[in-house]
Amino acid sequence: MKRLDLILNGKGGVGKSFFAVNFVQYLKDKGIKHVAIDSDNENSTLNRFHPDASFIDLADRRGLDGVFNVLEKSNLVVMDCRAASTDLFTSFFETIDLSAVLSGMGAALTLVMPVNHEADSVDQVQRLADELGSKCNYVIVRNAAHSDSFELYEGSEVRAQIADKLGGKEINMTQLPDWLVIALNQRNLTITAAAKHQDFSLLDRQRLQTWQRKLYAEIESATGLLLPAKA
Repeated sequence: MKRLDLILNGKGGVGKSFFAVNFVQYLKDKGIKHVAIDSDNENSTLNRFHPDASFIDLADRRGLDGVFNVLEKSNLVVMDCRAASTDLFTSFFETIDLSAVLSGMGAALTLVMPVNHEADSVDQVQRLADELGSKCNYVIVRNAAHSDSFELYEGSEVRAQIADKLGGKEINMTQLPDWLVIALNQRNLTITAAAKHQDFSLLDRQRLQTWQRKLYAEIESATGLLLPAKA
């Protein structure tokens, strides 16, 4: 079965691109064939760290057609969806009959949705779960970049809905020290590259590798919803 992973949450600043960069690096480190797609024309973070990523312009009315054209030829497509794009996707899915298209391709869709301590990030998850229901799979990324409190998400109806009715998974993305996030962005280096780079001290390289191992273990726990069946 093919797999389309959309890293999506209409709320900006919840960690979509940061997770996308590290998830694509995970796929590269594990030798898993994939196609990565960036869709942010103002801040193409994924393409900056992974120059081999394709770009799709969501302002083009048929831009999303390109995602499924790529999926026809690939077993795994990962897309970093820009902020405020929820309406574009839900409208598009309705016009194409998402379930029929996925069935015809022998594909499954997974929404990878980072959430943080803010109510807006949780509301976006609720909206997508209500609109798409069992048409897709769900992986919630608990992003502790700005706070390790997930009280709003943990007390939400959508958490139980995704876990109990929709078979979703939760994974954790712990906080990376801010000086390392800044250094990675200044050099456009992924953690795998930075862990071997002379600009980073031994202790900082160890911090990066430890953080990456934890995230990769979390990703491994959800590969049944993130990777093609035979990956």
